[in-house]
Amino acid sequence: MALMSVDEALTHLTAAGSSYRQSAPVRTESLPLLDALGCLVAHDIMAPIPVPPERNSAMDGYAFAWADALAAESLVVSQRIPAGVAPMPLLPGTAARIFTGAVIPEGADTVEMQENCDESQGRVQFLTATRRGANIREAGEDIARDSLLLAAGTRLGAAELGLLASVGMANVKVLMPLTVAIVCTGNELVAPGNALAAGQRYNSNEAMLAALLKQYGCSLVSLPVAEDTLAATEQALLQAVTRGADLVMTTGGVSVGEEDHLRAAVERLGRLNLWKVAIKPGKPLAFGDIQGVPILGLPGNPQSVWVTYHILALPFIRALQGDPAVSLSLFLPAGFEQLKAQGRREYLRVKVVSDADGNQRVVPHPQQGSGALTSAAWSDGFAVVEANTTVMRGQSVAFIPVK
Repeated sequence: MALMSVDEALTHLTAAGSSYRQSAPVRTESLPLLDALGCLVAHDIMAPIPVPPERNSAMDGYAFAWADALAAESLVVSQRIPAGVAPMPLLPGTAARIFTGAVIPEGADTVEMQENCDESQGRVQFLTATRRGANIREAGEDIARDSLLLAAGTRLGAAELGLLASVGMANVKVLMPLTVAIVCTGNELVAPGNALAAGQRYNSNEAMLAALLKQYGCSLVSLPVAEDTLAATEQALLQAVTRGADLVMTTGGVSVGEEDHLRAAVERLGRLNLWKVAIKPGKPLAFGDIQGVPILGLPGNPQSVWVTYHILALPFIRALQGDPAVSLSLFLPAGFEQLKAQGRREYLRVKVVSDADGNQRVVPHPQQGSGALTSAAWSDGFAVVEANTTVMRGQSVAFIPVK
């Protein structure tokens, strides 16, 4: 079987994700802001108020009418305005002591910072020439009333939640999160916290995948590790579907060995495409559905899971969620050389480092094996080495940040 290119696999996956989404009913819910982290906004959100709501001072200083400052050597300080206090209208020919964020009083059109002022015996003198309108934040300067605050489909991160809070919103309507069931296969897998017997290893894939999915607002269905038998694999997949999963993700069992049963199990329960993708690490990838629920089968090696999740699974999940975002890709000089061409596109785990002059480059972790997870925790992202190409030190390479 010829290897499928990464780009071709991505085209299939994103198209399928969009198709599944269009056929499913739109489900929404209203959540408190902090509970909505990672979720997608259900509809366009318009600003109910301007931000700031009133003209306010950008500095600690003195508020006054600019024309009055031109006409006199000093002005009487007629009031003191801290933030959070409604000021009185400014008396003609006077100034107000004002603090950052405080409302500008009616009659004032300029604020001078306190460093440029000298207050003595209830009068303030301006030590430098003032500019009319200086140091005033206008109402709606940041956000105009009824302007588009967040578009439908925006993923809610810390900045977006802060933005909603700034206009007084305590709750937000979001798309119901995807429910994802994770099925890890393998007789050798043991849950962390238990003792290891000979030939066993701890199941790092489940914890890693669960954390990655939570970052994208998914809710999880927890299932036990499936033994390497056809019956156990079928049972785990059916349990995932009956428990309401919108997506089933598996690790392991996608090769063609005698202990790999995922292909047969899915084919008996639904339909499956088993792809050999020209990606390193992570060549085998399974995709299909069971009773209309999509299933995405990743390899079993932890580093292969890390790479194939970010490069192949995440774009599918975004399409399934209706998220238009794409992965960010930059170009940085290679702090390494790779003189032997590979037949597959390789995603090296790399860190961005700077030399004494501040010039950045990417350097790979010394351990790039598919079973080694240390490079994922150490790295800042992936350096992309295209199939059948070499890399010379200093050559510009694509860098995909991942954290």
